[in-house]
Formats: sequence, C-alpha cells, structure tokens
Amino acid sequence: MEEKSLDMVMVPLGLLLLATYHPWLLFTIARDPKRTVIGLNAQARERWVRAMMTDTTQNGVLAVQTLRNNIMASTVLATTAITLTSVTSVFVRLTTTTASASLFLYGNKSPAAYTIKYFTISLCFILAFLCNVQSIRYYAHASFLVTTGEAGGAPADYVARSLNRGSFFWSLGLRAFYLSFTLFLWIFGPIPMLASSVAMCCLFFFLDTTTEFFHVSATVKEVGVTEEV
Repeated sequence: MEEKSLDMVMVPLGLLLLATYHPWLLFTIARDPKRTVIGLNAQARERWVRAMMTDTTQNGVLAVQTLRNNIMASTVLATTAITLTSVTSVFVRLTTTTASASLFLYGNKSPAAYTIKYFTISLCFILAFLCNVQSIRYYAHASFLVTTGEAGGAPADYVARSLNRGSFFWSLGLRAFYLSFTLFLWIFGPIPMLASSVAMCCLFFFLDTTTEFFHVSATVKEVGVTEEV
C-alpha cells in the first residue's frame, strides 16, 4: 500500500469506530439507563432536584453552590476550547510547508493534508466551546428554577430536565476534547490516529458503563437474602 493511501484507509476506519460506539451508547442509555454512567447520573440528578425543591429555605444555598461549581467547570472548559482554537489558527499561519513536513511522519505530507488536519482540530475545539456555552446556559437556568420550589410554579421534572441538558452538553464538550486528541495524533500519521481511536473506544466503554457497579450491587443483595434465610 502506498504511503499516501494510508490516510484514506486508516483515518476513516478510526472515525468509523468512534462513530459506531456512540450510537450504541445512545441506544443503551435509552433502553437501559442504569447500565450507563450517563443514564444513572441523570436519574440521580432528578432525585437531587426533587430533594432540593422540597425545602428551598434550607437547601436553596446548597443547590445554588452546587450549580455554581458546575458553571465554573463549564466556563473553564469553554475558555480552554476557545484559547486552543486561537492557538491552532496562529500555529497554522506561522507554520510553513517545509517546517510541517516531518521525517517522523508516515503518511500524506501534502500541504492540503496539513490544512485538513488543523481545520478538523479547530472544528473540535469550536464544537467543545459551543457545547460548554450551552451547558452554562442550562445550568444558569436551572439555578433560578431550583430555588423557586415546587410551589413557585416550576415542576421538578422541568427543572431536572434543564439540569440534565446542561450535563449532557458538558459531556458532549468533553468528548469533543477527547476527539481533538485523536485528531492531534493524526498530525503524526494515520497509524497513531487509528491506534488512538481504538484506545479511545476502550476508554469510553470503561468510563460509560456501570457493569462492575451493578455486579457488586447484585452480590450484596444475594448476600443479604442469604443472611435472611
């Protein structure tokens, strides 16, 4: 296989692995939420909202401080994303063709290939910035609603939905950072990019599933039933 053809085969294969994993994750969240960390945390946030809204006089400050911490986390990621976008654009303008052609790169070394690589990395950072901005929007909206209480006219389900949307956008922004790392390795060739895609799918499966947690829970329940018998 020619050296330039590696990018045409390995890069789409790596992106296909990541694109196949996430529909499976969405299907699992919709079908069995407790099997995933995202679905389990969404249910926990719904219970937390109901607990906070039962007595806003005592829990209002705690709820606002918790949401403020989430807003700060989203703000840090949004600032980091837009900063890296600016740094990448400056680096593209300053880097010449001769400096870009590295001897350690095994793959397509054309200027057009470098332009595509840096453009996709910048696109990931912009996507991460937009997702985190939306996350801040929903968190700020939820911080107003959670302090009104159920008697204030805002149902707990609506507040929980706003809070979960903020968390979902935060997760999307974080995954855009993960994808940018894989695309960054593409600068050094399609082989590191494909290896990173495989490793990233394994890492996502480890971080997204709760199989071990429920295995331990089932074991505890079995022990409890045995003791009762």
